[in-house]
Amino acid sequence: MKYLNTMVTFSEFPDEIALCINITNCPFHCSGCHSPELWENVGNILDVKTLKSLIESNNGISCVGFMGGKPEEVNAFAEVIKRNYDLKVGWYWGGEIFPREINPMNFDYIKLGPYIKELGGLDNSNTNQRMYKYIPDFNDPRENDNWIDITYKFWKHGNNK
Repeated sequence: MKYLNTMVTFSEFPDEIALCINITNCPFHCSGCHSPELWENVGNILDVKTLKSLIESNNGISCVGFMGGKPEEVNAFAEVIKRNYDLKVGWYWGGEIFPREINPMNFDYIKLGPYIKELGGLDNSNTNQRMYKYIPDFNDPRENDNWIDITYKFWKHGNNK
């Protein structure tokens, strides 16, 4: 897995200061995508050593967000974070359903859905995209009912872009 760049944001995951890692080689190629540069297989290799270095050089973060990536690879990195750091993990996934290849307990947030220009992004109340927060149920951690839709947290009152 490769990444193009990183940024610390206050808006990608509600109530979090997130180190966002922009993963390249996106398979979705959504029309109107704000980051078409992520479609190409470019950038630097993201391995565990690099991930740890990125995390440790960004004091004050509360979350690591993967902006893209394949389910198996992102899940493996999320597991490393959960094992080694007291941080939340988020993932922007362009697929429409929760991938079975992930362990939900490795994630705190997952955004689902491709970008559809006419419907807008997460900040538009008409969007098809959804941001979910994981609420663990240790009796059945793979049950999808543990995910609650928090997309409304991106909407400003009266926002109907």
